[in-house]
Order: sequence, then C-alpha cells, then structure tokens
Amino acid sequence: MVDSRLSIVRQVLILPVIVIAMGYFVDIYDLILFGVVRVASLQELGLSGDAVTSWGSIILNMQMGGMLIGGILWGILGDKRGRLSVLFASIILYSLANLLNAFVTNVEQYALLRFIAGIGLAGELGAGVTLVAEILPKNLRGYGIMTIASFGVLGVVAADLVAEHFAWRNAYIFGAVLGFLLLVLRFRVSESGMFKHHVSDDVKRGDFFALFTHKRLFIKYIKAIAIGVPLWYVVGVLVMFSPEFAKALAITGEVTAGKALMYCYIGLAFGDLGSGYLSQIMKSRKKAFSLFMAFSLASVLYYYTLQGASAEQFYIVVFALGVFCGYWALFITMAAEQFGTNIRATVATTVPNFVRGAVVPITSSFIILKGSVGVLYAGAIVGAVSFTLAIIALVLTHDTFHKDLDYIEV
Repeated sequence: MVDSRLSIVRQVLILPVIVIAMGYFVDIYDLILFGVVRVASLQELGLSGDAVTSWGSIILNMQMGGMLIGGILWGILGDKRGRLSVLFASIILYSLANLLNAFVTNVEQYALLRFIAGIGLAGELGAGVTLVAEILPKNLRGYGIMTIASFGVLGVVAADLVAEHFAWRNAYIFGAVLGFLLLVLRFRVSESGMFKHHVSDDVKRGDFFALFTHKRLFIKYIKAIAIGVPLWYVVGVLVMFSPEFAKALAITGEVTAGKALMYCYIGLAFGDLGSGYLSQIMKSRKKAFSLFMAFSLASVLYYYTLQGASAEQFYIVVFALGVFCGYWALFITMAAEQFGTNIRATVATTVPNFVRGAVVPITSSFIILKGSVGVLYAGAIVGAVSFTLAIIALVLTHDTFHKDLDYIEV
C-alpha cells in the first residue's frame, strides 16, 4: 500500500505539475492581494468611509472584468499556439502590472492597472490545468490538478503575511518579483504531447464562438460555469466584505478582510486536497462535488447565525467556508475534461475566469441591495440565487472521471 502511494506521488509530482503549482501560487497571491490591502491602500490614496467600500468594489470589478477579457484571449491563444505560450505571456503581463501598481498616485490609475493585471492573471490557471490534464494518465490527472489547486491557494497566505509586515506598495513589488523569477523555471517545461499530436489536424482550433453557436457545446459550457459561481460568492462577498458582515452581525473584536481571506484560503487548500482525493477514491467527480457543495451551503447558512460571536469564532467559520468551497480543483478538472483538445484550453481558461468574473454582477448586486435591505439580507439574496443556479447545473452535468481526453470537438 505504501509503495503504491509513493508510486502515485512520483508519477504526479513531475516538473510540469510542480512549476504550474508554483505559478498558480503566484497567480493567487497577485489575484487576492488587492482584497488584502484594499483598506490600507485606498486610505493612503485619500479615501475614507463608504468611499473605501464603493471604490473597493469598483476596483475589484475592474480586475475581474479584465479576467473575463483575458480568459477569452488566452484561451484562444492556448488552443491555437499551445499551452506554454500562454504560461509565458500571461505571467509577464500581470507581473508588469503589479510592479506598476506599487507606484499609483490615485484610484483611477489603481483601477486601470488592476484591469490590466486581471487580463494577465486570466491565463495562468486554465493553461496550466489543460497542460497537466493532457500529460498525466486519466487515473492520475485528478491528483495533478488537486496538487496545483491546493498549493496555489496558499498564495493568499503569503499575500496576507507580506501585507502584514510590509507596506502595501512593497507587497505589489514582491508579487512582481515572484512572477519574473518563475519565468526561469518555465523554460524547462515541455508542450503537451496531445496538443502537438493534433496540431496538424484540419480542424478549427480555439473557436470561442462555437461555444455559443453550437447548442450541445453551449449547454455544457453554461453548466460548467454555473456550478462554480457559489465559490466566488463566498470569497467575493462573505469573505472580501467580512468587516462589513462582522459589523452587521455585531461580532466582538476586530475582523479584517486580509485575515479573513487568509483563513478562507487556508481552508480552500485543505478542501482542494480533500475534494480532489475524494473524487479519486470514489472514482466520480460529480459525487465528490455534490458532497462538498452540500456542506458549502450548510456552512454559508451557519455564517448568518453568528450574531454576537467573537472574532475568533467568526474566523473559524470563515475557515470552514474555505474548506467546503474547496471544490475549485474539481470544478476546473470537470470543465477541462468535458471538451476536446482543439477547444480545451479555451474552455479551461474562460470557465474559471467567467466564474471569477461573476464577482462583478455578484458584488454589484450585493452593493445595490445593501442600500435598501442591509448587508445581511443583501448577502442572503445573492447567495440564494448563486447556489440555486449551481445546484441545477450540477444535477444536469455528466461525470467525467473515466473520460479519455485524446479527442477533438467537431
């Protein structure tokens, strides 16, 4: 048994998996950094009171909007030119944007650079997952993507620690330096053999619009996006705006968004390991996904019962939210496994970024509703819609555990 497990570890922890996991670590660090330094950076730029919340929402939406655009661009490039081309180009773009973020003098510059960073950040995960899914055997690809996701989400821990001990501008510089250092390792990673095998096929590659004009592909695509929306409702609303929720719940003690994000993402790391491993043991992506989503909904409901709790209790529940939202690895894996290699990178890159981009309507709806019904009811309404759509989509989604990925969509 021990020898068997060691064999699996050796087969999974190959150089591409390690390098892509490190890349996702940097990706998450840069993605979440604004949430960690939101209050401190905006206050230094001259904002206070409700302006910090409103501009925080605007800048976050700009970043996520950039990821929507970037997801499409990088996905098409990944299917046309190869997975590695995206892994190189995207990290250069978001590292440059983060470096410039350290020198902003007003919120307009801040918003523009987070938009550009969002475009760059959009390419890392989808291209990496596609590459790993295509180079590992089908009975091991879940372990590979589980490793990437669980290690990658620890980037938020690094973001919180760096922001806690250094000025927010230096935190952006640190992220840029990490990105440029990672480029050196990327030169040792080879392209997917499955991509190279089909590159000469007489078939249209990276056809993003086919996902909307072809009924079968469209239905699969929309379902793939919908099942991941609750995760970013939890992160983008319940955790990102945790100081506002803590105030509405009369939490005793100080609650900061940075610390809440750190506990949530530590939970996500454990959840990604657990959900990915469970899907391998159960030999079913869908069963493991369903179990985690059920516990995720239960933990969200419990979050709203924390009236008068201590900050420590609040953080424990936030950690639980992260654990049971730790189906990100499963979500990405299922998306990649549902489509042929001629459009797989497009799907694997756009789906998680459309889910991340769902933060725009989610947070906008929350902000609009907050003014009329308050923080708690606004969050509950948005959450109810997010989970309802996801549950319907999951019920209608086919399992992909045993699916052979060496095929093209025609």
